[in-house]
Amino acid sequence: MTLPRRLRSAIGIAEGDLVEASVRRGKIVLTPKLVIDRSEFGNADDEYTPEQRRIIDARLAKSDEDIRHGRVFGPFNTAEEMAASIEANIKKLRAAKKN
Repeated sequence: MTLPRRLRSAIGIAEGDLVEASVRRGKIVLTPKLVIDRSEFGNADDEYTPEQRRIIDARLAKSDEDIRHGRVFGPFNTAEEMAASIEANIKKLRAAKKN
């Protein structure tokens, strides 16, 4: 679709930019869409040395094992429930340290 220059200018797009068209209350609404070329960005693999990656992978494997064996807390419905669980576990750890 081709829009007149004054309309493109009004919604902040240039010729060739992508837009999403939707219908709201019987009117067509055009929303500018940003397209990102992900190949221009690195990923986490580029940020770590092989040794760091091995450490990260080992920690992730351990956490997966903890989850499989039910060594988790929650789920919590509110932040308050989570905070109460943390406090209770801190008290248990402190009591265990004293013994």
